Amino acid sequence: MTSRQPRTALILGGGGARAAYQVGVLKAVRELVPDPARNPFPILCGTSAGSLNAAVLAVRARDFAAGVDTLEDLWSNIHAGDVYRADALSMVAAGARWLLRRNSRSLLDNAPLRRLLERAVDFEQLEPAVAGHALLALSVTCSGYASGQSVSFFQGRADLEPWNSGQRVGAHVILGIDHLMASNAIPFLFPAVRMNREYFGDGAMRQLSPMSPAIRLGAEKLMVIGEGRMSDEGEEREPGEDTPSLARIAGHALSGIYVDPLSADLERARHINQTLQLIPAETRASATTPRQLDVLALSPSRRLDHLAADHVGALPLPVRALIEGIGATRREGGALASYLLFEPPYTRALIELGHRDTLARGDEIRRFLDIT
Repeated sequence: MTSRQPRTALILGGGGARAAYQVGVLKAVRELVPDPARNPFPILCGTSAGSLNAAVLAVRARDFAAGVDTLEDLWSNIHAGDVYRADALSMVAAGARWLLRRNSRSLLDNAPLRRLLERAVDFEQLEPAVAGHALLALSVTCSGYASGQSVSFFQGRADLEPWNSGQRVGAHVILGIDHLMASNAIPFLFPAVRMNREYFGDGAMRQLSPMSPAIRLGAEKLMVIGEGRMSDEGEEREPGEDTPSLARIAGHALSGIYVDPLSADLERARHINQTLQLIPAETRASATTPRQLDVLALSPSRRLDHLAADHVGALPLPVRALIEGIGATRREGGALASYLLFEPPYTRALIELGHRDTLARGDEIRRFLDIT
């Protein structure tokens, strides 16, 4: 009789167009596993743009390779107009609304994103994937504007219990497109989505512990894919002589939403593991002792704001004109552009970077996934 395989969760963070990096990682994982059709991640947790990638994998959980192929095709050929209205009239209207503070629920109109999600994600396939034991749960995290709570809406096996720990809530629901639209509602850029009695926005807001939903859903091992450098150790500090542009400030704020909480959560996990190592083995074996977290974190080897600056010219002219005035088309403002640059030259470069970074850690990933 073979022992049960540990439940492995895949945690996909947010970051707009930066989420294309995740696809490169998944492409490499598909090449590393012995059976590409078998889903190695029975628990899928997505936040913001990561929720799209998690949902695509979940509805195709009975064929992991097909899910990765779908994501690669989607992100390799995506355009800004597939996510938000990028024509000249829409950009002029967006700028006017923002300046006049009239009807300014958001800077951009992301109605095209709903159509893209409806084509890419067939939620009717979730229950068959669960029934066929290819999937335990899919979680999509959103942020409630009224409650201030980080709510992880999940669908999966019937015995999974909801949770409520104050600011972190887990709700067992039937997932739909509205959950993805809400999780992808980047603050200021895209409008909030009303579900039940509350408006929800980007799941990365107020998500102080991005790994928590996966652990609550029973994960014993966690693979985490971030879209920002977890550490700038070894890099030369950039000079800061000039007053930062609005784009640089906005990019800095978005990094505080998308990158910093994940880095802090990973640091907490390291401290917990180090502390548990000091406890005698016989005590650690007790059911009441917290278990060590087996975590593998993957993040870009290159700064994505610099990569975005190399490709910002691929944005439609009306979009470039809108963001140029705040400095987002310059290298120092590349962080903001990196979230909006839904264009093939950039997304394909991200996929290639993720693929290369992951293959470089192939032996480590094989050990983590117990690939012999």
